Amino acid sequence: MNYSSMQLTFQEVPEEISLSFLITGCQLRCPGCHSPDSWNPLKGTKLSPSHFSDLLTKYAKVITCVCFLGGEWEETQLQEFCRIARAKGFKTCLYTGLDDVSQTLKDELDFLKTGRFIQELGGLSSPTTNQKFMDLKNKKCLNHYFTAQGGLYGQTQRGATA
Repeated sequence: MNYSSMQLTFQEVPEEISLSFLITGCQLRCPGCHSPDSWNPLKGTKLSPSHFSDLLTKYAKVITCVCFLGGEWEETQLQEFCRIARAKGFKTCLYTGLDDVSQTLKDELDFLKTGRFIQELGGLSSPTTNQKFMDLKNKKCLNHYFTAQGGLYGQTQRGATA
């Protein structure tokens, strides 16, 4: 499994600081995709279990969650990375364009964003979105965190509504 970028993120998972990996090899190719560079599975840096574990150790004092932007097409490897993260005390999240993933994979996740990006419906911040962001442990939809009316991500740094 390869990743084309890795970064600390504050908006992908509500109330978490995440180390997020953009996994390459997505076959959905949604029109309007913000990451078409993730489509080619041969691009990016190889994510091995030892490299992944080293990165988690490096960022351990900063992050609370590991977020995979894609990767469900490499389910066995993704489960392994989730197990490594959870063993180190981190929460786990997957962003997928699919409507669902296997229960086996869900068992390794704390959070799951589902739904293909459909430009006319918008992303998680849109009231018409087809996407869902779920807290799998509490079985709650957290879409309200992404809207200007309901959550953290509709706020500017000074706290005023964007």
